[in-house]
Amino acid sequence: MHSPLPTRRVKLSVVIVSYNVCHFLEQALLSVRKAAAHLGEPVEVFVVDNHSADSSVAMVRARFPEVVLIENKTNPGFSTANNQALRRARGQYMLLLNPDTVVEEDTFRKCCQFMDEHPEGGGMGVHMLDGQGRFLPESKRDLPTPWVAFYKIFGLAWLLPKSRTFGRYHLGYLSKDQTHEIEVLSGAFMLMRRQALDEVGLLDEDYFMYGEDIDLSYRLTQGGWKNYYYPGTRIIHYKGESTRRTSINYVFVFYQAMVIFAGKHFAPGKASVFSLLLNLAIWLRAGAAVAHRVVAGCAPVLLDAIGVGAGLIALRSVWPEAALAGPAAVPAWVATWLTAAYLSGTYDQPPRLWPIVRGILLGTVALLAVDGFAEAGYAAKTLLLGGSWAAAVMAGWRMAVHAVRHGSVHLHQFRTRRVAIVGSEGESSRVRKLLRQAGAPVYVVGHVSPTQVSPGELGTVSELQALIRHYRVDELVFCGQDLTSQQIMTLMTQLSQRLEVAYRILAQGSEYIVGSSSRVSPGDYYAPEQAASTYTPAPDMSVLVRCFRWLGWVPEANNAPRD
Repeated sequence: MHSPLPTRRVKLSVVIVSYNVCHFLEQALLSVRKAAAHLGEPVEVFVVDNHSADSSVAMVRARFPEVVLIENKTNPGFSTANNQALRRARGQYMLLLNPDTVVEEDTFRKCCQFMDEHPEGGGMGVHMLDGQGRFLPESKRDLPTPWVAFYKIFGLAWLLPKSRTFGRYHLGYLSKDQTHEIEVLSGAFMLMRRQALDEVGLLDEDYFMYGEDIDLSYRLTQGGWKNYYYPGTRIIHYKGESTRRTSINYVFVFYQAMVIFAGKHFAPGKASVFSLLLNLAIWLRAGAAVAHRVVAGCAPVLLDAIGVGAGLIALRSVWPEAALAGPAAVPAWVATWLTAAYLSGTYDQPPRLWPIVRGILLGTVALLAVDGFAEAGYAAKTLLLGGSWAAAVMAGWRMAVHAVRHGSVHLHQFRTRRVAIVGSEGESSRVRKLLRQAGAPVYVVGHVSPTQVSPGELGTVSELQALIRHYRVDELVFCGQDLTSQQIMTLMTQLSQRLEVAYRILAQGSEYIVGSSSRVSPGDYYAPEQAASTYTPAPDMSVLVRCFRWLGWVPEANNAPRD
C-alpha cells in the first residue's frame, strides 16, 4: 500500500460572501485568481452564496472550478455565512473579502509578507479605493466609543476630518500613505491570523449585517493582538452593492448593530450613553431619510403648483375681464389640474409630454363641466388660457432640465456618453461588441493603446489625460487582459485628481463591463443580456385604474428590491 501524500499547507484562505452580485463577483474572483498565482504558496478560495436569485452560483461553478462553493438555501446573514467557510478553512491567514472588490496582483503576497514580519499582528486592512479611484476613509477606523460616535453622528467628524479629537472615527489625522496601528478593520478586506481567530473566536452571529467587523476587530485587540492599516497595496471597493446606504433600512440595521456592540463590550453606564446617542441618531437619520424622500417626491408637484398658480395670478392681474370667481379659484384650479395630471401619469419616470397634455385636458374639461352647473360660472376663456399656461409651464421646465442633463429638449432623447477604451485593438473590438449587444447609450470615440500607438488608435496611456480633455470623454473602459489591476488603479487614482470621468473594467474573458460612479452609489455594468431588459417606459396605466389606486382601492405591487 502506498502511504497518503502529505497535504500541502495552505498559506491563505479567501472567503467571499455573495448575494445577487454575479457581475461583481466574477470580477473579484478573476482578480483573486491572479493574486493567488502571484503569492507562490497554496491558496484556497471559498464563495458562500446567500440564496442569490441571479446566476451567481452557475457562474462560479462554470468559471471557477477551483473555488469551494457553499450554496445556502436561505440568507443567514453576513456573519453566519463567513463562519461557515472559516470553520472549513485551513489557511495560516484568513481573508474576508467583499464580492464587490478588485485586488492587485501582488496584494496577497505583500499582505502575507507583512503579517509574517509582524507576528504580533492579529489583523490588517489595506488602502481601499472607490469606483472612481478615490481613497475610502473607512480603510482605517478607530473604535466607536460614545464620544467618537457622537462626533460622527452629528457631523463633526465630517466638518473636521483632520482633527485628532473630532476626526477619530476615520482617523483622518493619520496619513493614508503610511502604515499605522489601528483599532477597527473594514469587513470589505479583513485579513487575519488563524492563530488569533482560534484564540478570540469567529464572527459574532448576533450581527446580521454591519458591526461584525468592529466586534471582531475589538476582540482581537482585547486578546492582545494588534490591527494594522497597510498602504503598500490597494483594492477597489465598489460601494453600495449589498444595501442602499441612504435607505431607512440601512439606517436601522447599521445603528442597531452598534447598539448590540455597545451592550456587549461597554460597561452598563457607558453602554447606556452609547445606546442613547445611537437611538437618537437612528431617529434623526431615519427622519432625514424620510424628509429627503418626501422632498424629492414632492419637488416636481411643488414646481408645477408654483408655476401654474403664479401664471393664473398674473393672468388675473393683467386681464381683469377674465377675473376668477373668488380667491379660492386659483388653488382649486391648480389642484384639479395637478390631480388630473397625476392620474394621467405625468409624475411617472421618465417624464413624457403626452401625459402632461392629457392630464391638463382632462382637468380643463372637468372644470368646464363644473362651470355649467355653477350659478356664477367660471370664464371659459380663463380656463382655456389657464390650461394652456399649465401645460406649457409643466412641459417647459421638464424640457429645460432635460436639455441641461442630456443636451436636447426632446424628452425621449438621452445624452450619449462618450467612451474611450484603454486596451489592445482586439479587446477594444470586444468592448465595442459588448456595448452594442447591451444597447448601451454610448458613443465610442476610439481606443488608447497600453503600449505604443499604431494606426487607428487615439494615442497611448501616457497621453490619456490630454486625450480625455480633447475628445470630451465621459467614461473610460479598461481592458483587464491588457492592463494589470495595479496599472488600472494607478491610472484611476491619477486621473481622478484632475478630471471628472467614470471608469469601468472589462476583466479578461468576462462579458461584464463593471464600474461605479461614486462611493455611495450602487455599481452598474454593461452586459449582453441587458439588451432584452433595457428599461422602457411602461404602457400608460388607465386613468380609471390610477384613480382607484389613488383612492387606495387597488394596492401597489411590492417591487421593492431586497437588501
